[in-house]
Amino acid sequence: MYLLPAIDLKDGRCVRLKQGDMAQTTVFNDSPAGQAEIFADQGAEWIHVVDLDGAFAGKPVNAAAVEEILKSADVKIELGGGIRSFETVRFWLEKGVTRVILGTAALRDPDLVKTVCREFPDRIAVGIDAKDGFVAVEGWAETSSVRDVDLAKRFESAGVAAIIYTNVARDGVLSGPDLESTLKLARSVSIPVIVSGGVSSLDDIRACKKAGIFAGVIAGRAVYEGRFTVSEAISVLEGK
Repeated sequence: MYLLPAIDLKDGRCVRLKQGDMAQTTVFNDSPAGQAEIFADQGAEWIHVVDLDGAFAGKPVNAAAVEEILKSADVKIELGGGIRSFETVRFWLEKGVTRVILGTAALRDPDLVKTVCREFPDRIAVGIDAKDGFVAVEGWAETSSVRDVDLAKRFESAGVAAIIYTNVARDGVLSGPDLESTLKLARSVSIPVIVSGGVSSLDDIRACKKAGIFAGVIAGRAVYEGRFTVSEAISVLEGK
């Protein structure tokens, strides 16, 4: 199980939101590339990057910031937010992104997910963001009528490298991850599942590890606010 510290991009800066609300933004670093270097220096092997502006626009917006991150930090990068075409997936993978995350596209265009999984094996993740068990899309601005588990099952044999599951209500509010819903989803598919949203302490990291079924866990605001360091979380996941 591995840790993915998060970098959310808005207006070229590293920010955190509360429950996906763009009006509730806290800027933590004006240099996303500098933040990536900090995470890399603390031992992170992966960084979870989201282009928040891109998620709402439906196309990449913070491309320059992402490219600076790729240049500055020798880590694996998974990138989501506004990636909704084959060409955009290919662009970022060729730029050096290790894994591309498809969220809205996974709901709106499942054939795209299957196509890019065939074309780029082990380099495509699906982001499933849920409100009360239903999939939220368009930067979490819209809630669909599709259940989170049902969407996950659609990609069971597609070759998806990972599912990143977020309970929107928990994201950015440090209330603990929604392990009940995440476990339900993880047990419903054979695809590796990454926990996202609400991680607030090392005890939350321990709980994720204890579950014994998750591939990874994303930490954002808790790291930025100093509740624990990336190094400490990695030590917990390594059983030290």
